[in-house]
Amino acid sequence: MARFGIAGARAVAFWADSCGVSLEVIDAYPSAASAIRAAEASRPNVVFGPYGSGPALAAAAASTGVVWNHGGATARLARPAYPRVVNVESPAYRYLAAVLETLVADGLGKGSEVVIVHVDTGFGREVAEGAAVVARRLGLLWRSVAFRPGRARDMLARVPAGDVLLSAGSFDDDVAIAQWASEHRWRAVGLVAAGVDELRHAIGDRVEGLYGPCQWLDDGTDDPADGPNSQWFSHCYRDANGTEPPYPAAAAFAAGVVWKRCVKEADTMESSPVMAASQRLDTTTLFGRFRVDPVTGVQTGHQIRVVQWRDGERVLVDRPPRRK
Repeated sequence: MARFGIAGARAVAFWADSCGVSLEVIDAYPSAASAIRAAEASRPNVVFGPYGSGPALAAAAASTGVVWNHGGATARLARPAYPRVVNVESPAYRYLAAVLETLVADGLGKGSEVVIVHVDTGFGREVAEGAAVVARRLGLLWRSVAFRPGRARDMLARVPAGDVLLSAGSFDDDVAIAQWASEHRWRAVGLVAAGVDELRHAIGDRVEGLYGPCQWLDDGTDDPADGPNSQWFSHCYRDANGTEPPYPAAAAFAAGVVWKRCVKEADTMESSPVMAASQRLDTTTLFGRFRVDPVTGVQTGHQIRVVQWRDGERVLVDRPPRRK
């Protein structure tokens, strides 16, 4: 089980213990499809999906029931192709798009040149496409460079000059790109990996000034309508695991909170009525707002936050829209 997958499993187990729910954890490696079939064989009341967009897609495709997706940040898990998925996270196409919107709000002008480098996978293409759409809308000039998985260093010689460098690779890809970018002149550098604490452990002081998208950050200010707040969750997670909770842990815990609320709304634990309740629900948890598009099922209520590394810490620098 991958690092973030373990964090998510621990958080779901924590939620289950707090609610008196019996939980079985099944490793999605090496086959998410096999894992979901094994999970559904025991006819559980709820199935939570795996971490990662690829495994989440494989699990949803193999499932014969409803999958609560807290680990696959992709807009591809949408209707009509995937009619029985409840999406908790924001889709990945918003990742670098949100970074660009923040940079423009802070003064990046029209006509500025944006270079988007991305791994040639479904995830990388989705993130790059979202950034390109926003770049066009904001009047920015953009170019993209794709690279094969694990070959980011081989691509660096082909990166054109520009004002802003954006990267959507694996964590190791983004580490290599961040190290390279620190030796070149860019007005701003944004990487998917810069949204998580682990990047500082990998590159040290070179993280300073980098921008990154963030699904969740405990800033001690949330007051959710459902479930505990982030401060409580972070404290309990630290006590149990000895580390700060990464965002997949918060997403997984929030999925349990939302499922429990939907059970209450549906007055049953049968999966179809509970899913129907999720399509109508508009609430907040420690992870942020939960609201899905009634047509596609894509998560639209939750907002990607943007952080910049300052003095070795992630600092929120975006301007989130006010909830109406």
